[in-house]
Amino acid sequence: MRDFLGSIGNRMFVLLLAGIVVAIVATTWLASNERKSTLRELRFQHLAERIEQIVQAVDDIPPEQRPIVLQAAVNFGFEARLVDGLNDAVGANASTSPLVDILQARLGADRRIAVQRETECASPRRDDDHGEGHMARRETCRVVYVSLHDKALMRLRLHQPSEPPVLRVRGGPGGPYGLQYIVLFLVLIAILAYLVARMATRPIRQLAQAATQLGRDIDHPPLAEAGPTEIRQAAHAFNAMQARIRRQIQHRTHMLAAITHDLQTPLTRMRLRLEKVGDKELQQKLIDDLGVMHGMVREGLDLARSMDSSEKIQALDIDSLLDSVCADAADAGQDVTLEGATRAFVMAQPGALRRCLTNLVDNACKYGQLAKVSIALEQQKVAIRIRDQGPGIPDAELESVFEPFYRLETSRSRDTGGTGLGLTIALNIAENHHGQLRLRNLAEGGLEVLLELPVMAAAKAR
Repeated sequence: MRDFLGSIGNRMFVLLLAGIVVAIVATTWLASNERKSTLRELRFQHLAERIEQIVQAVDDIPPEQRPIVLQAAVNFGFEARLVDGLNDAVGANASTSPLVDILQARLGADRRIAVQRETECASPRRDDDHGEGHMARRETCRVVYVSLHDKALMRLRLHQPSEPPVLRVRGGPGGPYGLQYIVLFLVLIAILAYLVARMATRPIRQLAQAATQLGRDIDHPPLAEAGPTEIRQAAHAFNAMQARIRRQIQHRTHMLAAITHDLQTPLTRMRLRLEKVGDKELQQKLIDDLGVMHGMVREGLDLARSMDSSEKIQALDIDSLLDSVCADAADAGQDVTLEGATRAFVMAQPGALRRCLTNLVDNACKYGQLAKVSIALEQQKVAIRIRDQGPGIPDAELESVFEPFYRLETSRSRDTGGTGLGLTIALNIAENHHGQLRLRNLAEGGLEVLLELPVMAAAKAR
């Protein structure tokens, strides 16, 4: 449940659904109460009208004819008879029903009127009720005492259905207020809430996707500035941020490339002038220092190129590229072996990816004596592993070695020609290709470099 509510869209869906359901329940309850109150008032008015009719009919005839009229009242749904006085039980069961006020308004305030509280009674079976399935209905009986103009007291016993016909649910659960209609209504409300939640969170998802694409490709097309005002403002701010980041990266890359490129000319002149130094020992030291400076300039240029995404991306046979890199390293005298094949293609910048693989193989050979390279297809990704037999890297520094100009104080030092940019360049290129680059120390000794790249498609057998 916590995972489900972790999404802002699901939270909005639950809140909307709960709010709508609560509102419907509240309004239904209020409407039901209002309907019951209105129907109750109508029922009282109807009763008062019937009572008024019989009272007026009895008032207008002589006392000796009244029993005949009262006996005929049974056909109209109530019993009527003359009594000498109120029952003893009426005093305790007298009701302050609104019916009393209505009758007083209709018959006059001088009338003596009393209403006995409602009791449950069984109505007599009518002639039109046929068949064994018809049972005596439970009805509400109301006893009303009304005085006539000659002070005689008439007792009326009226039968009412316990529930008005308009409120009955015909057919049980299958009636107009059945369970299936409630379920259908809730389903429609849930669909509406879901659509509203999806519509409200769609701009957030698009912004998140744009941020992810920005991290992978700074030149990704900007967001479309469309939709509501708030969404247009957010898209405009995001596009402005992307433009500023792109300019800053370009300026930094151009500055680094310009500095390293311009340093090559004076370094070349210094190399020529060093040939004129007479002291051979001093000359060799100066030449070695100059070689280190040349290496730093060269890797500085490589670092600038690794941050440049202008090279065209194309489908690349990763097996052929890795085989070429390993063959070049072996031709240069390095101990390199290659195992495995994937017959897969990746979308890559050929020059940049070659530079990445070359740096990783060179590092393994330089600091670990050899490079055992293997390639395999794992979960729709190309996994390239490069193992060496060197001293490895302390676990606490496995992430730090990717920082520019970071060097370890062991064999990976300036004395071996390292500048601290090789892994930084490789990481930049891997991330530009939507890949991952990880290091781990092997239990048997040595370091393993794992480069993972997304697969474009499987190649046909060669």
